[in-house]
Amino acid sequence: MVNNFKVNVPAFRTDEYIITEYGAVEGGTVSNTEAFRKAMKAATVHGGRVIVPEGIWLTGPIELLSNIELHLAENAVVIFDKNPEEYPLIVTDYEGIRRIRTVSQIWAEHAENIAITGNGTMDGNGHLWRPVKQFKMTSRQWEELLQKSPYVIEGKNQEGGIWVPTKSIYDGRYYGEVFPDHEGALEEAAPYYDFYRPVMVSFRHCRNVLIDGVTIQNSAAWGIHPYFCTDVTVRNMTFYNPYYAQNGDGIDVDSCHNVEIHHCRFNAGDDGICIKSGKDREARKIVGPSENIYIHHCQVGYSHGGFVVGSEMSRGVRHVYVEDCTFINSDVGIRFKSAIGRGGVVEDVYMRRINMVNIKEEAIVLSMDYVHNLMDYNDDVVQTDDPDDIPEFRNIYFEQCKCIGAREPVKIEGLKGYDTIHNVQVNECSFDGMKY
Repeated sequence: MVNNFKVNVPAFRTDEYIITEYGAVEGGTVSNTEAFRKAMKAATVHGGRVIVPEGIWLTGPIELLSNIELHLAENAVVIFDKNPEEYPLIVTDYEGIRRIRTVSQIWAEHAENIAITGNGTMDGNGHLWRPVKQFKMTSRQWEELLQKSPYVIEGKNQEGGIWVPTKSIYDGRYYGEVFPDHEGALEEAAPYYDFYRPVMVSFRHCRNVLIDGVTIQNSAAWGIHPYFCTDVTVRNMTFYNPYYAQNGDGIDVDSCHNVEIHHCRFNAGDDGICIKSGKDREARKIVGPSENIYIHHCQVGYSHGGFVVGSEMSRGVRHVYVEDCTFINSDVGIRFKSAIGRGGVVEDVYMRRINMVNIKEEAIVLSMDYVHNLMDYNDDVVQTDDPDDIPEFRNIYFEQCKCIGAREPVKIEGLKGYDTIHNVQVNECSFDGMKY
């Protein structure tokens, strides 16, 4: 197991642009969106550091521009407000396909040499956006939610309802998601604005990206989403969402090249550290595998999965190295997931010295039945008329991994009727005393 690629880390000029010099008001009651914008504009002329001093700073979305390091001083708290005026609906990519979302709270597009650093905290006010499933709450917690909002969507499978914080989300859930496949889609979606909750940190088509030291928490949906980025470093940071945060992934690395994630802590309402590369046939029209990824010395607490690949993996995932990580209280420890229709290949993934504790389901699972789409059933065999719809996992290695407390140690499920999983090796691993 050797990774021979190098991730470039951006460097910045030492010039400082303090947001108070551009009109920012501390205290958490006055929006500082314009002050952040002015500081960014000033800094981008020559590059440098935009400084957020100690204090509480309310703001709308922040666009991070090339050659700028956004630095949060210790005890600085940036709180993102929520309003349609500052967060318009846009067409973007989410969960592997084109979707309507609001503008992300921190975003950059086609930028180079950008960073978020420091020991401060960024809070996405996600509780103002997120649904909450009743079965994840105690009766007292559920009653407290009902006092904040009376809107409950009917649930499935005897698991109770789904609480939502606003009528806009409630109406949008019953109206149905509007997809950007026709003229006027944004206008059609507008009455259901809150339904289209944003990814918190969105970097798209960027190069030389750094997130270092900060705490990012309480996202409305996914936390951190680098998309078609090159040379991404995420280190020494903390991500926190409550365990019931719907779609509250920690980081989703999506069709990126050269990535290193290390010495980070994640608590997520969904997957902790996840690798993706687009969804189904539309995604496969664009070349863009997630490749050359090194993840080490990270801890994931409550999550659906500690380390996850998929299910959106249609452009491919390859050359991934994960070592010296700890997953505690996850639903699944390590999960590879796909489905018919995805296509794509996940290959050359090496995982070693992973410690897992108190895993609810499987320690390791490779499964092709995550969702069922683009398919027909014939005698219990899933079929498609396009061979490119068939995904594949191959050359996946687990070494010196340990798990104490799991319902099942290793589970491998391919697609019935197809040859989809090849060369999976589990060596020198132990699961509750069982050695593999």
